[in-house]
Amino acid sequence: MSILVNRATRIVVHGLGDEAGRRHATACREYGQGKRCVVAGVVAGGSVHRFDGIPVFESVAEARAATGANACMVHDDAERAGAAIDEAAEAGMPLIVCVGNGVPAASLARAADALRRGGTRLLGPGCAGVMTPDEVRIGNLPGEAPQRGRIGVILRSPALLAEVARQFRQHGLGASTVVSLSDPCRAGLSHLELLQLFEADAGTDAVLLAGPIDDESEAACAAWIATHLRKPLIGWIADSGPAASQRARLAACGAHMTHELASLGTLTASVVEPQWLPFD
Repeated sequence: MSILVNRATRIVVHGLGDEAGRRHATACREYGQGKRCVVAGVVAGGSVHRFDGIPVFESVAEARAATGANACMVHDDAERAGAAIDEAAEAGMPLIVCVGNGVPAASLARAADALRRGGTRLLGPGCAGVMTPDEVRIGNLPGEAPQRGRIGVILRSPALLAEVARQFRQHGLGASTVVSLSDPCRAGLSHLELLQLFEADAGTDAVLLAGPIDDESEAACAAWIATHLRKPLIGWIADSGPAASQRARLAACGAHMTHELASLGTLTASVVEPQWLPFD
């Protein structure tokens, strides 16, 4: 009843040898069922063998074979992140979340073939991550998480998460999954692909889009929303500048739009009646 991640997700942290990687691995372990979900780390060269009870391996392939991991968080610096994405894809990892920024385009191009061959989904690079509330988080999404519910959330700016969570709680709403996209979406999952995943998810009743869609995929998203999206779409997009025309186009497709973040909760509650499932 979510997309991309849930309580069955088993995570390898690539870059556990760095202080930032260890810090974010600890934060992921402390959220929800993270102690069960974060199962391994990868540090090239074998300089680290264990971190806070987590076994550390020299490669993603070794870590996956030993632990059954099905997701990889890449927290290496920009120069090493491209190779880490390629390595995780070659190991057949179904999901890669790259929170590192500034990955060279040439590195992403080299990893593209491995991603396609293995059917691997890449979120990022340069994203804040993904979470299914109360269950699992991959990445460094800031602030307090929303409660669990049935609204899929796509964030262009992770800074909006705390306000979305506050308004959801105020109106008795919750999120099925929260996904933060990089700006711009250069290589990984796009707005359109996430909309398609949420449309197919039985645990999602509506989708909240916070922030504009990439210019290059705006037309494709609008066409798909108009012809395929059966669930309500609620959007917060600025009412001025380049985003204004996009806001008008999405509204013409039937999306419920606002340019005031403070009205998101009221708008969402008026479109979607809160519903809950026995998740446990």
